[in-house]
Amino acid sequence: MRVGIDARFWSQTGVGRYTRNLVINLGKLDSKNRYILFVNKQDYENIKSQISKLKYKNFEIIKVNIKWHSIAEQVSFPRILNKYKLDLVHFPYFSHPIFYNKPFVVTIHDLIINHFPTGKASTLPIAVYSLKLLGYKQVLSHAVKKSKKIIVPLEFVKNDLIRTLKVPASKIEVAAEGFDPAISPSKLQPTHYNLPTRYFLYVGNAYPHKNLVKLIEGFYRAKLKDVNLVLVGKDDFFYKRLEKEKFPNLIFLHDVSDTELFHLYRNSVAAVSASLMEGFGLLPLEAFGAGTIPVVSSIGAFREVCGDTAIYFNPQDANDIASKLVEASKLAKSERTAFIKKGKSLLTKFSWSKMAVQTLHTYNSLIPRIETNKSE
Repeated sequence: MRVGIDARFWSQTGVGRYTRNLVINLGKLDSKNRYILFVNKQDYENIKSQISKLKYKNFEIIKVNIKWHSIAEQVSFPRILNKYKLDLVHFPYFSHPIFYNKPFVVTIHDLIINHFPTGKASTLPIAVYSLKLLGYKQVLSHAVKKSKKIIVPLEFVKNDLIRTLKVPASKIEVAAEGFDPAISPSKLQPTHYNLPTRYFLYVGNAYPHKNLVKLIEGFYRAKLKDVNLVLVGKDDFFYKRLEKEKFPNLIFLHDVSDTELFHLYRNSVAAVSASLMEGFGLLPLEAFGAGTIPVVSSIGAFREVCGDTAIYFNPQDANDIASKLVEASKLAKSERTAFIKKGKSLLTKFSWSKMAVQTLHTYNSLIPRIETNKSE
């Protein structure tokens, strides 16, 4: 079977991390199918070098110059895909060419935009954002209806698709995502961060559904004079807007390496998130991997990933956030150790290799259907 993988997101965070780990682990698992990776020109040499070092002989890399969410994605990309006579294409993100009419699978990581369709999450004028939102819904609807299978990271997302978009359960495959081993111990120590001894750590973007304003409010209501709140994320419009407020005891860090991130987690009182919705629970997994505890909102994704290994709060209630931050700050050493030991067991449950196994099973399950369609 000739499988195309849309790898244009390779160097991005989020979907990029997912795509990289999918490709690397598929190469370890499968030497029978042939994989054609469609990559952006700026990533071409890097990907070519990585695949060569890994000696994946059944992988071919095709350079394209097509931005996602673009007209070229809809008009030019289908023509490129059709040149390679693919049996199946995997789009690792909802954004895909709606005029591509051959078999494909799509990964839908979450339905956050469906539940939080607000222009506050965009720097675009509201009229332009409204058009963009309409386009998103049309592309997502096509992905849901025309894909052969939909891959999701959690049962929570599967149930959300069933409830929100009326997708048949039989069409959805759960392939849980993983903990990135790059967030792991290293001999290298961060030298340029002069942080206070005690701090809570948030890692992620500052979009409205991340609920950072409520987290900050809860942090101040906790009145922990010896504890700071460190926020790590991309230095973009949304973080700049927060930084302008000049909050005391808040520290903003940008462009943090994986090695530095490990030490930030490890030395924190706790990793925290007041997010209103997630497609996965990466922050608590990274926290456990580094040796700290997660204090997070009581939402479906975090509950599914963490079970009883996290401290939960109501993300809409600043007083509850404050209470749980105080609780975490006062845990005895033995209590913290028990939390972390229990949490580390989750790291084997959520692995990229297991995700790739399930994804490959999804590909192979479609072969009989694809062969039947060819013969008709």
